[in-house]
Amino acid sequence: MSRMAILIAETEGFYSNYFAHGYNIAGKDKIMGRIIAIANQKGGVGKTTTAINLSACLVEKGKKVLTIDMDPQGNTTSGFGLEKTELKKTVYELMLGECTIRESMVQTEIDNLLLIPSNVNLAGAEIELLDMDDKEYILKNEVDYIKEDFEFIIIDCPPSLNMLTINAMTTADTILVPIQCEYYALEGLSQLIHTINLVQTRLNPNLQMEGVVFTMYDARTNLSLQVVEDVKNNLNTNIYKTIIPRNIRLAEAPSHGLPINLYDAKSAGAESYRLLANEVIEREEK
Repeated sequence: MSRMAILIAETEGFYSNYFAHGYNIAGKDKIMGRIIAIANQKGGVGKTTTAINLSACLVEKGKKVLTIDMDPQGNTTSGFGLEKTELKKTVYELMLGECTIRESMVQTEIDNLLLIPSNVNLAGAEIELLDMDDKEYILKNEVDYIKEDFEFIIIDCPPSLNMLTINAMTTADTILVPIQCEYYALEGLSQLIHTINLVQTRLNPNLQMEGVVFTMYDARTNLSLQVVEDVKNNLNTNIYKTIIPRNIRLAEAPSHGLPINLYDAKSAGAESYRLLANEVIEREEK
């Protein structure tokens, strides 16, 4: 039996144990979850890498985390070691009302980290949502049921500004934007910020910019340093102090279905995402 089949088979018994360890659906010890959408319509900037590893490092710091894979490519799902082809209840079924949000949750191999997975079926969701009322708020309305059971909810957005991304933004409290330290780093960023402003104005007035995190930094090149300086000089938003390096162990980890802190706990990538998790927690505490 595959690892995913075992996880699905264990799901029924999982919830009673899960809530017995502090996840109180009835509301006795509720937490006000902070919801962070990781977005950038440019592909290959480290959104999924950040979603997986920030989630895992927040759990390492003792936080209760739910990760939502809103990308039809399902790379966050496979990055946690789940077989996309074996999934029966995903964010696609959730968006179409074919399952509840709790039914869509899958336990990862990391204690205190749950995942709402995704697969290629989600690619057709935008067309199927066209005739639905309040289609911009489908995810938000579902997450409202469970957001107080988690300290952090991390949403990995697709590399486009479509209805899936809009749903993530109406659900989120803040937007975290990964920017790769390469020549076209700022390409499309103004459009993303314009979209965020539109969502703030029309759909989610409480949405804020979490900030920017630099990824794929190569200390051996002047270009990486120049990109960092250009963004700092031209972008009026919060910028995280932590910079994620270009690191071979980070690139290898997804093929093993593990976040970097489990794949190579002492790597530069693992240490960087631990520092990022610390900063995220510090901002929450402030």
